[in-house]
Amino acid sequence: MIHLRPVRCLFLFMTLLPLCGCLFRSRKVELKLSPAPLKTATQQELADAINLQAARIRTLQATVDIDTSVGGAQRGKVTDYKEIRGYVLARRPAMLRLIGLLPIVRNRAFDMVSDGKEFKLWIPPKNRFVIGRNDVETPNPKEPLENLRPQNFYDALLIREIDPENEIAVLENGYETVLDAKRHQYQQPDYQVVVIRKGKNSWYLSRKIVFSRTDLQIHRQMFYNEQGILVTDVRYGEYKDYEGISFPKQIEIERPQEEYDITLNIIKLELNKPMTDEQFALQQPPGAEVVRLGQTAAHASSIQVQDSEANKRK
Repeated sequence: MIHLRPVRCLFLFMTLLPLCGCLFRSRKVELKLSPAPLKTATQQELADAINLQAARIRTLQATVDIDTSVGGAQRGKVTDYKEIRGYVLARRPAMLRLIGLLPIVRNRAFDMVSDGKEFKLWIPPKNRFVIGRNDVETPNPKEPLENLRPQNFYDALLIREIDPENEIAVLENGYETVLDAKRHQYQQPDYQVVVIRKGKNSWYLSRKIVFSRTDLQIHRQMFYNEQGILVTDVRYGEYKDYEGISFPKQIEIERPQEEYDITLNIIKLELNKPMTDEQFALQQPPGAEVVRLGQTAAHASSIQVQDSEANKRK
């Protein structure tokens, strides 16, 4: 009986491997790169572009068409809502108002405002008035509109600068999938500015800002929480010049955890026009059902009674 040592067995197997063509088969793998001409930039130039965009836009007023989809794998279905007309007001450092109108009749579907810390949301068809903090997430699958947070729209519309005291930006060379005119898929290099932020306990991935190499414009922005979970994914398309400032005509905001997707198609846009505090004021309508997110039902009921009595005194 012949005994072969393990090393000799391995050597013999590797020697005979090429002869066993019936057991193994190789195939050609081709990476299809986009033929589009690419531009180059340094990490500092990209960081400067982010900060310049943040500095140039102080206020924003827009008329938009809003497309909304709610649902996904968790719900087991996706519901698309009819396109509605909307109006957006934004003012640095953190003010935002978004009004949505019902199709055809043009009555208000919702009206929400935020000062960066707290928000108010009025839903006239349900006569519901929602109040809460921007940092409190309470997903409600039965009421998709109550999952909206003005801060998500603000962060998508007005790019934040890179804070030198609390953030570090590094450059990553990546790839994105693009389609040509005939819907053929190609891989195209891009630039990804990765923003690391100082948290309460440690540093964490805060944002990824993706620049297209064809025009060096921001085409995507991803936001993460301190646990490294992607919470908001924003895509920008069709840049247009507005009085010397380049701004996207289409902004898609996806919230994967709440499973909703909202696309803003800009019809009219005005930048850096004066705005007053009154434009961001939203009062509780008399008789509206008040929902205070993040509070117990008993506490919310008590406050609702107080609000009702205050309205009667008015």
